[in-house]
Amino acid sequence: MVAGVTVHYGDVCALEDVSLSVGPGRICGLLGANGSGKSTLFTAIMGLTAADAGSVRILDCDPATARRRGTVGYVPQSEQVDWAFPVRVIDVVMMGRYGRMGPTRRPRRADREAVDAALERTGLADLAHRQIGALSGGQRKRAFVARGIAQGARVFLLDEPFAGVDRGSEATIIEVLAAMRDEGHTLLVSTHDLAGVGRLCDEAALLQRRLLAHGPPGEVLAPERLMEAFGIAPLPEGRPA
Repeated sequence: MVAGVTVHYGDVCALEDVSLSVGPGRICGLLGANGSGKSTLFTAIMGLTAADAGSVRILDCDPATARRRGTVGYVPQSEQVDWAFPVRVIDVVMMGRYGRMGPTRRPRRADREAVDAALERTGLADLAHRQIGALSGGQRKRAFVARGIAQGARVFLLDEPFAGVDRGSEATIIEVLAAMRDEGHTLLVSTHDLAGVGRLCDEAALLQRRLLAHGPPGEVLAPERLMEAFGIAPLPEGRPA
């Protein structure tokens, strides 16, 4: 997915020589403290942030081609979205179909069916015509997951999908992600829930500007790795407070 990627913001190095590949049918948890470069890595993979060095390939395509073909779906952090914008849930999900429509952006039957199926799968069918900003935090995240499903993405990047969500939405998102993994999708999920990584993810990657570790969650979350990245001891089983 990424090979030797380095990104600077002025004189600040956000990512340094990061190489990471996740195969199909896998969920990889992306871990790291605030400011470790997780969001920068996502935007670099999407081609929204220019890398100073290295390369990005998404299913043998460059990021721009992958976006145009709808190969990659992106669920951003909540603060990156203008929730006051007057758009309905169904409109957000339909945006995932734009690459498959003609220049008039007029939905066809296949587009409407894909959107309806994605809304149903994420438990949002009854909220389809509600303004996106009127949803709870968890429902908003599910709407962006639905957008990626509707567009037919094979690779999903989810930036803190569990931050600020209720337990019901968290359970729904986990169920949907696990099903997508079983269908052969590739998922890279940024999360601060270290204790839950082993239950959700097949592998984990620990980032602190550089990639500190990548492998089975139990190995990546070894005490010495956590001390290097966070300066903390390992967490007990169960969701942290």
